[in-house]
Amino acid sequence: MKYAAGIDVGSTQTKAVLLDASRAIAAKALIDTGANVKRAGQRALDALLEASGVARSDVGFVVGTGYGRYKIEAGDTQVTEISCHARGAQMMYPATRTVIDMGGQDTKAIKVGPEGDVADFCMNDKCAAGTGRFLAGAADVLGLSLDEIGEISLKGTRPVRLTSVCTVFVESDILSHLAQNQKVEDILAGVHQAIAARTIGLVRRTGMEDEVTFTGGVARNIGMVRALEEKLGTSLNYSDESHHIGAFGAALFAVDHLLASEQGQIPAEPQPTEWVDE
Repeated sequence: MKYAAGIDVGSTQTKAVLLDASRAIAAKALIDTGANVKRAGQRALDALLEASGVARSDVGFVVGTGYGRYKIEAGDTQVTEISCHARGAQMMYPATRTVIDMGGQDTKAIKVGPEGDVADFCMNDKCAAGTGRFLAGAADVLGLSLDEIGEISLKGTRPVRLTSVCTVFVESDILSHLAQNQKVEDILAGVHQAIAARTIGLVRRTGMEDEVTFTGGVARNIGMVRALEEKLGTSLNYSDESHHIGAFGAALFAVDHLLASEQGQIPAEPQPTEWVDE
């Protein structure tokens, strides 16, 4: 059987995963999306082929996901990121029943069935409040990198209270706390706790069930992991590869397609439940 690929084009980064017939990962790729979404999808696929040594002709099916999924020229079909994160999380952590996916521009809470199907979901898609964009804005104001702020936030002992988690007003809010001689670590602790509190609101609307798996690029931020665990009162499944889970799920759907094709059956694209706005 040929290889199958999943490409997740996000607002900030594009992730790609290549699977073989046994659903084992043959290669992974991570690139900055940049301004050209269409080009990002192709660059991610090229990176997969280079990393694996697999020829393009040996990739039998490609599933695109993420906000730029319809721009992926190499994609044979598209599957929503909600379905892909649910499937990928359940495959990586089989007992997963709740997924929190936090990316650059939105956050999703997904209730997952035992087979990785979507039972319900809720997301904040109307603005970037309480997402990776907010964290990036906070880091910029403080002159820090995104890689630094999670660890620094864990040193905070008196988290500040933010007036909002609006990305537009994060600069003035943080500058106000700095003017009051608040410590950077306490400001960042407050930032992470504010986002966690907002995320818990989404999770409660879908109904949280153990186990909880944290996916998306923000899952690499240990401060965000700890803030969510504190608010939820439970530990989270997460890893350094959590940002690849959407692409992994897309690749799993691609393998399903290839296997079904061998038997003369084409699986339908999974459809999540009715859209629920924040």
